[in-house]
Amino acid sequence: MFDSRYVKTFYEVVRTGSFSAAARSLGYTQPAVSQQMKALERDVGTPLFTRVGRGIRLTEAGEALRRHSASILDSLTAAQEQIDAISRLRSGRVRVCAFPSAGATLLPKAMARVAAEHPGIRVELLESEPPESLQLVARGNCDITLAFSYPGQHTEVPEELEEIPLMEDPLTVLLPTGHPLARRRGVRLADLAHERWIAGCVRCRTNFLHACAEEGFTPDIACTTDDNLVMQSLVAAGVGIAMVPALVLSFLCHKNVTGRIVEPHTRRRIYAYALRDHLRIPATALVLDRLSEVAASKSGC
Repeated sequence: MFDSRYVKTFYEVVRTGSFSAAARSLGYTQPAVSQQMKALERDVGTPLFTRVGRGIRLTEAGEALRRHSASILDSLTAAQEQIDAISRLRSGRVRVCAFPSAGATLLPKAMARVAAEHPGIRVELLESEPPESLQLVARGNCDITLAFSYPGQHTEVPEELEEIPLMEDPLTVLLPTGHPLARRRGVRLADLAHERWIAGCVRCRTNFLHACAEEGFTPDIACTTDDNLVMQSLVAAGVGIAMVPALVLSFLCHKNVTGRIVEPHTRRRIYAYALRDHLRIPATALVLDRLSEVAASKSGC
């Protein structure tokens, strides 16, 4: 491999026809040009020039490099321009992996802010739940992942990841609007011990069962679904009630469903994760900043 600076000098020597002319064009001394060409010949492992009187002539290897030198320099220029665009936030791509309720609430507003400030930055959405989503970012399949944990739950975080706390998300109960307890501001789980329930994802279900056990009952789970819209429809139809994070209330789609805070207050914590080295990438840092702003506006933290 050879130094691109030498290729630029070589290109000028060929274009101008001599070392001295290339030196004048580039603002170098002639000895400097001669030294660079000798270094280039060492790099390529063969002579590029032969002396003809006071002039120079390209060898066969020199002719081969001449044919490619312009495209090499064009490619390097294009690469530098692209790198400059990325570093100056004129372009770039950030892949964000989010669990459904964050993908429906935090991410859209963050994406909108990024698009308004830096239209060249492309934010792509992937969906996955923790702990699988943590492995995606650790393997480089995404740049940022959003994940959550409940009190008492341990999440194995790969050591190469940086954890950025975003917000606390209170837990609520989804009730049909005609439910007797829907008129209260808060509801104790113990008051709902006789109800049928709709359970959520594995992590949410584990936390739900633990919370019910602390209140002294085992819930009657009618069915389980990871889909928030399906869960809302089941509650609206009277199939059961559900315990969900407050973020879900931001996209309630049924007028016959209402959410009430769980008492005593229980919260899950939401985090963003990224590879530590990627925190220095301007586009990744920008998206993390906007996610933090949106999360703070929702939680007040």
